[in-house]
Amino acid sequence: MPRLRLALAQTNPVVGDIAGNAAQILDAARRAFEQDADLLMVGECALSGYPIEDLASRPSFLVECHDAVPKLAKALQDAGYGDLVVIVGHPDGPVEARLLGTSNAPTAIAQNCASVLQNGHVKARYAKHHLPNYSVFDEYRIYIPGDELLVVRLDDVDVAVIICEDLWRDGGPVSRVLEADAGVLVVINASPFERDKDEVRLPLVTRRAIETDTVVAYVNIVGGQDDLVFDGDSVVVDGEGRILARAPQFEEHLLVVDVDAAEATDTPLPPNVNRVELTTHRTDRRPVPADIAVLPDDREQLWNALVTGTRDYVNKNGFTSVVLGLSGGIDSAVCAVLAVDALGGDRVYGISMPSRYSSDHSRSDADELADALGLHYSVEPIADLVHPVENQLGLTGLAAENVQARIRAIILMGASNMAGHLVLTTGNKTELAVGYSTIYGDSAGGFAPIKDVPKTLVWELARWRNEAAIARGDRPPIPLNSIIKPPSAELRPGQVDQDSLPPYDVLDGILHAYITEALGHDDVVALGYDRELVHAVTRLVDRSEWKRRQGAIGPKISGMAFGRDRRLPITYRPSDY
Repeated sequence: MPRLRLALAQTNPVVGDIAGNAAQILDAARRAFEQDADLLMVGECALSGYPIEDLASRPSFLVECHDAVPKLAKALQDAGYGDLVVIVGHPDGPVEARLLGTSNAPTAIAQNCASVLQNGHVKARYAKHHLPNYSVFDEYRIYIPGDELLVVRLDDVDVAVIICEDLWRDGGPVSRVLEADAGVLVVINASPFERDKDEVRLPLVTRRAIETDTVVAYVNIVGGQDDLVFDGDSVVVDGEGRILARAPQFEEHLLVVDVDAAEATDTPLPPNVNRVELTTHRTDRRPVPADIAVLPDDREQLWNALVTGTRDYVNKNGFTSVVLGLSGGIDSAVCAVLAVDALGGDRVYGISMPSRYSSDHSRSDADELADALGLHYSVEPIADLVHPVENQLGLTGLAAENVQARIRAIILMGASNMAGHLVLTTGNKTELAVGYSTIYGDSAGGFAPIKDVPKTLVWELARWRNEAAIARGDRPPIPLNSIIKPPSAELRPGQVDQDSLPPYDVLDGILHAYITEALGHDDVVALGYDRELVHAVTRLVDRSEWKRRQGAIGPKISGMAFGRDRRLPITYRPSDY
């Protein structure tokens, strides 16, 4: 069998930074060339960043992306890597709308493409067929689908090229890969991370390799882009379903692998299949060692996703530092550790803002956390700031409690304005679901690291992070008291969360059924939950949509995150209210 050396580059693009993204690809090409690779592939829209959203409707942006492709080909040639075949993902346009049944938005002027570069030229181009229109994806709205499969004949091996969703859908270009008798299937992707997604993704790649009788090379981008986190986890699987190579998660990485591929045949091409013939100038070379990364356990994957999302949001948006309130509670503790893991202690500022209701242990827990993390730390008591507002306005009860949260927001935003910090808000998914936060108070901030983390998972991640520190011989960063004490907003004497909420394990179970599984009220009750409790919780969820719409974004780690995943009306009156 002919042997091809493939290089899969997990790059970390920034949407719109075409020059910077091209430089990443050029550097990957250098490393691939130095390792005698025949073919380098990078992820979906690696040249433009992903997702581009409504930039796809801006002709000037599309022209810039279109022109960048031959510029990259020339840059590769000028750098001496011209013989290397490079497959790069990018949007293309503006193009004239084509009506292909009912599968495209008639106003779209862009296509999601993969271009094949060699010897200073664009040799071929492929347009993505299947445009996802679910979860976080809006490609049906912004792209025009392609309808032809691309096969690149590299000397004596046929390499088929498709893009992301094209692999997931039965029929379409995947069905033509076997008909075209290709030996390798290259799939370029921008596939966001979700908890347990690998339990679906890897079996899919394996199944397609067996179905098409090809070596499947699946390359994914890495890094954070707004609320999405891309995990890389690129993989190469042979026609018998065996993993030949696998890249680590959440790291920029060049995965190089030798594959034995079926020799190209004279099988007539099926309809709607284009083929271009290229020469790789392969020479004898020593085999590369196996590079098969092992995935960490579930909690470490989730932690790495949150760290990556936080780091890239801060860095890609030009913030030099972050600031957050340190209450001594579990949520602010986990957010602080995430921030330090992402940025280092020197770029994280924590402010303790005790009120007259703050317990001594909350203050000492915040002190202990700050000391363990080595972040910048200050204390700003709020009692003397709250008192005149309460007195002048005559505030009592909930209104008075909310003033405390809003005074704290003023302090954090003042620090942000003075020093340019990004304010991190520390609310978790459970609180956001039921509206257990003060609008313009503790919900104020520019980024929410644990927005998609339910309360019970916050505790689980805290315990894991401490265990991981101990295993490395380090000091556990989160005070044990922050983990074991009953959670409380401490806005009145003796207050605990369970005064107004059910136990968090029960609450998170109901929320998972109602939000993630999208079950109706009666269906949630049928799972064994109390009817009145389900009614109360679901009503809180529905009536808090207006708060969530005004909240900060945060890293998506679940299959149903608040934000672009879940789009419900604010004004909503169910029949059972």
